[in-house]
Amino acid sequence: MTTTFPSIPYLDWIIGRTDEVTHDLATSDLRPTASFEGLVPPSLAGLPDPDDATLTGQLADRYGVSESNVLVTAGATHANFLAACALLDRAKRRRHEADASEATDATSPTDAADPTEATDAADAPKPQVLVEKPGYQPLCETPEALGARVDRFLRPPEFDHALEPHRIESAAIDSFAYAMVTNRHNPSGRLATRAELAEMARHAADVGGYLLVDEVYAPYVDPADDGPFGGVTAAGLPNVVVTGSLTKFYGLGGLRVGWLVGPEDVVERARQASMHLPSVADPSKKLARRALHNSEQLDAAARTHLSANHELLASFLAERPNLDGRIHAGGSFALLEHETHSGDEVVEAALDGDVLVVPGRFFDRSDAFRTSLGGDPEAMAAALDAFGSVLDEL
Repeated sequence: MTTTFPSIPYLDWIIGRTDEVTHDLATSDLRPTASFEGLVPPSLAGLPDPDDATLTGQLADRYGVSESNVLVTAGATHANFLAACALLDRAKRRRHEADASEATDATSPTDAADPTEATDAADAPKPQVLVEKPGYQPLCETPEALGARVDRFLRPPEFDHALEPHRIESAAIDSFAYAMVTNRHNPSGRLATRAELAEMARHAADVGGYLLVDEVYAPYVDPADDGPFGGVTAAGLPNVVVTGSLTKFYGLGGLRVGWLVGPEDVVERARQASMHLPSVADPSKKLARRALHNSEQLDAAARTHLSANHELLASFLAERPNLDGRIHAGGSFALLEHETHSGDEVVEAALDGDVLVVPGRFFDRSDAFRTSLGGDPEAMAAALDAFGSVLDEL
């Protein structure tokens, strides 16, 4: 099997655009608008470092798991890639063992068979990955590039993009490897509960696979929950792998620090796969340790930022009768529709007005667009004013 990595249309579209506009309503990281020249992000400057903690140990403590259940990665995209490698490998090995067992059972003592015949890679079905729809485009493209068959299961817009666990069993085939969801759901912003995720995991297990949950937006809640970073997590549930990073909630994307949390055998296989890729730079690890050591202070600042942006977006939508969509409690991004114009038409008009929002077609919704408030509230208020003027012209 040849592994190929085609372009990802959403990433091709977004790269560089945020630097070309005055008003960025596309980026969802909770970050300061102003750039900085130094090596240390302003939010970490002058804060103390832990004495002897390791980054893996800090994350294990945060999630309430063993260090053997944690792998530090170069961001959440890297974590999702390694999780896909591990879970697809597991599915292929399981299929290989099943085929070998069937070949052995079918072979009589006087009728020897070629032991490789039943497990010819050319004849083996591709491992199946089920990805939520609507969903974030790279979560489909990555497993497909790694040789998987990618199918979709709906999070129906008419039911507010709810998770419906029975859809996994309805869509799964014999080669099912894992199902992929985001929490908060990207692009709608809906937050699933741990109980809902546990039910999804149970259905995935019933058909022989895992549940992979991208939790980069899970901390986007106010007030804080009792999970890691104050958000909901599926970590520690049977048959579940979760990924996260410091990029979104802490606005520390420049560090490129993420992680994978899951069963020990899956984490170990991901670790083996990681040997083929660059590792996280030591300065990034040290700054990440500082961030987690001072998380109480950073969490409070991020939650204040999040709450202000949520109120701005919710108020904006409430004043726009020609827009339809829901701003979920505590969220600062949403998938919205215009009553008379397509998602692309809104996006093009916004670009003409020096405002960046994301076409919904990159999230399986050509009728919609995604609006995200990540920058500081003052800048976001100005961006919404500019976007409002664009919508008035429409």
